[in-house]
Amino acid sequence: MNSNAAFAANHDSRSNTNGSTDKSLSLESEEFLWDSAASTPAHDYLFPTVRDWLQEAGARTVLDLGCGNGALTAAFTRAGFQMTGMDVSETGIAIASRTFPTIPFLHSDLATPVPENLQKRFDAVIAVEVIEHLLLPRLLLQRVKEALRPGGVFILTTPYHGFLKNLALALTNTFDNHWHPLRDYGHVKFFSRDTLTALLQEQGLETQRFVRVGRIPALAKSMILQGALEP
Repeated sequence: MNSNAAFAANHDSRSNTNGSTDKSLSLESEEFLWDSAASTPAHDYLFPTVRDWLQEAGARTVLDLGCGNGALTAAFTRAGFQMTGMDVSETGIAIASRTFPTIPFLHSDLATPVPENLQKRFDAVIAVEVIEHLLLPRLLLQRVKEALRPGGVFILTTPYHGFLKNLALALTNTFDNHWHPLRDYGHVKFFSRDTLTALLQEQGLETQRFVRVGRIPALAKSMILQGALEP
């Protein structure tokens, strides 16, 4: 099984809140399966900040690493960015290409270098709710560094974890709903601000800014971090 088969977005159209699992589909595939072109609730609180940061960075060409079904990629296209989507999920790329035919989507694994014609091409790379799915998250950052042009920025989002939020999850016994343990290719990495910043620094990316989104900061749903290649 490919260790980076989870190179896809965090959420799909299925839900585990009713106690069901992905067994009927997950065990039939070596990838994170997509069955819908729909957007997800996470886009509502992630899109505005990522869009604003891209605009403030003056980004025009943007690579969406882990684009999943392409719904969010298309939203950024409508916001005026020249988007390219990339994901390891064949089902996700098939849906994205069929639903949004004017946007280039590529099927690619994180273990494979970015195609030469795309290296050093992008003003920005985004990875929205992707890194928490990766057993080898450093591969994501290697691909980011290949794709970014000099002076480009990297914007990363991932579920937020902090003391008060984890305490609230424990007290309300809702860890299962948050971590999705029955979902194949689900969450396998749980970052804090410190560990996420340390990972970027280790890979030669300087953290420029950080924000928590969704709910009040102490109980935020996700965190968004912007980095850039260190000079």
